[in-house]
Amino acid sequence: MLPRLAEIEKDLLLRRKRAQEEHWLGEVEGIDSTLTFLRAKQAEAARLVKRPVADLGIPRPRPDSPGT
Repeated sequence: MLPRLAEIEKDLLLRRKRAQEEHWLGEVEGIDSTLTFLRAKQAEAARLVKRPVADLGIPRPRPDSPGT
């Protein structure tokens, strides 16, 4: 996921550069908003990669409890 997000960021930066050169101010604002969201997603994905995996084991049926 992280490589794909980096690829998208690279593309957005190129689009932003062109929008600035063409003086498309609304487009620049939209791209900036998208970049902000994208970078938040990158940070979230990076945190998830570092999280340890919890071994939950194999589920087993509970033994019948006395009195039921």
